[in-house]
Amino acid sequence: MSGKPVTSVDVARKAGVSQSAVSRFFTPGASVSKKMADKIRVAADELGYRPNVLARAMITGKSRIIGLVVYYLENQFYPEAVEKLSIALQENGYHVLLFMASNTIGDVEPVIQEIMGYRVDGIVMVSVSISSTLAERCNGLGIPVLLFNRDQRDDVLRAVTSDNYAGGRMAAELLLRSNPKRIAHLAGFGGASTQIDREAGFTDALREAGRDLHAREDGNFHYSDAADATRLLFDVPEPPDALFVSDDHMALAAMDVIRHELNLRIPEDVAVVGFDDIPQASWPSFNLTTIRQPINQMVSAAVGELLGAIEDGNTEVRKIRLPPVPVVRGTTR
Repeated sequence: MSGKPVTSVDVARKAGVSQSAVSRFFTPGASVSKKMADKIRVAADELGYRPNVLARAMITGKSRIIGLVVYYLENQFYPEAVEKLSIALQENGYHVLLFMASNTIGDVEPVIQEIMGYRVDGIVMVSVSISSTLAERCNGLGIPVLLFNRDQRDDVLRAVTSDNYAGGRMAAELLLRSNPKRIAHLAGFGGASTQIDREAGFTDALREAGRDLHAREDGNFHYSDAADATRLLFDVPEPPDALFVSDDHMALAAMDVIRHELNLRIPEDVAVVGFDDIPQASWPSFNLTTIRQPINQMVSAAVGELLGAIEDGNTEVRKIRLPPVPVVRGTTR
């Protein structure tokens, strides 16, 4: 059989079992007896057989494949989220295909079209926006779509996020403890729901405390943009003495500029609060006070919502917001 692809029929013949038994053995969630499973496993290994997932999808209508769409992996929050989502989905018998997409709604359509070609059972958009029209098309094809760490102002898409508004309020409260004179905000991408909600919570809490925002610049959730924005914030006669940064990735850039270019001390000259609690935030060189997103709970909720739609036919569209947690370290007074 060296010149021909090995089929499930070949495995069944060698193992001395039926072809349907081989199909059940390689179908996640199905089962065969241990004795039969051992025979099929040995025969498949000896013949070098690998099941054709896409061919099975043509027959069953289910590929057991989830399309995972990510905007970028520069921020360590996203590799961690992708890893945890992939592991959780694989533990439930699903394969994961990773796709990279632009952050803008218009540019994501070609990626979605490509994903549909794989007959995926569901799509998870990790901090990426999708148009309502495209979402409705996916729903029309029976493909559930879930937004992770992003939401949209409509009732078409499921979403799992932390409570970013509450997190923004927490950041303000942490900075206000030391009664700073000039509070600034280093914002992310302006069109992102995470940025909009975090900033709204932050500025509302300041306003309720009788304080105004001293300065604001956009860092677009990128290290280099955040570094440039930090230089602008501090290149003034009265620079900030407290800074809320919309994610930890940008906060690390801001701290590098503050310490190594401006020769200011953190937190003595400038207090800094981030958002996410990425692994680097706890490193001694940063020791960053931040707002922790409950990533394990977010992943569990996302997988539960998606599999509920795929396996149970649950059509309810829910927006799940999980409470963040303030983590006080060495960058606040």
